[in-house]
Amino acid sequence: MTTPTLTTRERLINAMITTLQHRGLHGAGLSEILATAKAPKGVMYHHFPGGKDQLAVAAIEATFSFLLHKLDTYMEREPDVVSALQAWILRALRGLDDSAFELGCPLAAVALESTAGDVDIRNALKTGFASLRGRMADALVLAGHERQRAEGIAALILAAYEGGLLQARVAGDTAPMVQTMDALMPMLNVEKKT
Repeated sequence: MTTPTLTTRERLINAMITTLQHRGLHGAGLSEILATAKAPKGVMYHHFPGGKDQLAVAAIEATFSFLLHKLDTYMEREPDVVSALQAWILRALRGLDDSAFELGCPLAAVALESTAGDVDIRNALKTGFASLRGRMADALVLAGHERQRAEGIAALILAAYEGGLLQARVAGDTAPMVQTMDALMPMLNVEKKT
C-alpha cells in the first residue's frame, strides 16, 4: 500500500504545524517553513497570499480538524464517553512523550502569542475551541448529563487538557497530565437518580 503524496498546500500546512509546535507563531520563520515543506517562496504566496498569518490560520484549522476527527473516532469506538475522552487525552500524551516533550500543542502556542491585532488567527482558534467543546458537550448530554452541566464539563476538560499538556511539556514528565486526567474523569460519570 502506498502513502498518498501530499500536495504543496498540505506540505506547507504540515510544516507550519510542526514549526508552531517547536517554535510558536513568532518564532516561525518563513525560510524554515519553506525548507520543511520543500516549497519555493512563490508557491507559498500562490496558496497563501496573506503570508504567514494565512498559513497559520490554515494550520489551526487543520489541527482542529484532526482533533475533532480523533475525538469522533474514539467516541464511535469506545463503550462510553469517559473511555472515549480518556483515550483521546492519552493519545495526545503519548505524542508528547514520544517527542521527548519537545512537541507542544500548536494551538496553545499560537493562542498564547496572539495579540488583539491577530483577528483571523484568534477567530480560527475561537471557532475551533468552540467546536471541540460543543462536540464534547453533545457526547456528555448523550451520556445523560444536563446540557448546562455538559457544557461546563466540556470547557473544563479542554482547559485541563491544554493546561495538563503544557505542564507535562515543561516538566518533561507525564505526571501533571495523568494527575489532571485522574482528577477529571470521575466528574464525567452521571449520578443516577433514585
